[in-house]
Amino acid sequence: MCRKPAAYIFLQNPPGLPAIAVCWFAGCLCGSKLVIDWHNYGYSIMGLVHGPGHPLVLLAKWYETLCGRLSHLNLCVTNAMREDLAENWGIKAVTVYDKPASFFKETPLDLQHQLFMKLSRTYSAFRACSEPSDSGMERSAFTERDAQSGTVTCLPGRPALLVSSTSWTEDEDFSILLAALEKFEQLIDDGESLPPLVCVITGKGPLKEYYSRLICQKHFQHIQVCTPWLEAEDYPLLLGSADLGVCLHRSSSGLDLPMKVVDMFGCCLPVCAVNFQCLHELVKHEENGLVFEDSEELAAQLQMLFSKFPDPAGKLNQFCKNLRESEQLRWDESWKRTVLPLITDT
Repeated sequence: MCRKPAAYIFLQNPPGLPAIAVCWFAGCLCGSKLVIDWHNYGYSIMGLVHGPGHPLVLLAKWYETLCGRLSHLNLCVTNAMREDLAENWGIKAVTVYDKPASFFKETPLDLQHQLFMKLSRTYSAFRACSEPSDSGMERSAFTERDAQSGTVTCLPGRPALLVSSTSWTEDEDFSILLAALEKFEQLIDDGESLPPLVCVITGKGPLKEYYSRLICQKHFQHIQVCTPWLEAEDYPLLLGSADLGVCLHRSSSGLDLPMKVVDMFGCCLPVCAVNFQCLHELVKHEENGLVFEDSEELAAQLQMLFSKFPDPAGKLNQFCKNLRESEQLRWDESWKRTVLPLITDT
């Protein structure tokens, strides 16, 4: 029995080489309309490795510009990209901001404890510094659970939990974070009222080994850095358990937004993010997070946010409150409101 061809072929770009032409050709054969979802420009990512003037990069840009005009409908992730596509590519697009999936949300304290205990079996940063005197208590570096009542509480004097995620590629410079952590460590040594830090950097990628060696050379006394690869279901739980997110993503085109920050905001997790051209479309400085230019500025932000930690009246808690009150749309609802009308009307 023959299946009716799909009315639309959706393609996320990048990667679009050779996928755009292939999908367009398949659409011609099947009578399907091609929809390109522009998340970045593939040639700009290639340029990080080969340089913007490399023949392969120039060829990729020509291909992307030419084949990108073959689509029936174009979506993009920022207003800045929409304007660039119109002005420089002759492509009319509709901005559809990325939204977090429904499972990105704040993690209840009991689930936080379960996650910390699970991770403590592999990563020492999550283990308690000392065993509880009461054998009926179960303790992680951050939480304690009464086995009899099941009640979970935060440990007094616990470390602050800072989270970043990465694919360990050239568009993220983690030396900025490491330099800021060194300055934070020095502030503690100088007597500043700051908590110890557990810094978790999740992800896999080509530069992970390089940065892991740099981390090992630091010999922090008040900061623990671990670089786990988390199970898919544990990643949103970790974001929902953290105190602060850090984003070092610099867009290769200057026109896309970091999905990791979208997910962090879904968990009501404030973010410190390195600045680039269109970041303001997502991170509102002094509202849901802070924007920095270099390690000095990031270190100053960490000092300010973690001063007197945990401080119910502090700026970190205010950012969390702002995120809770923002009533963010989730991915499925955003799709129904913005994309579905576009394809049902054509």
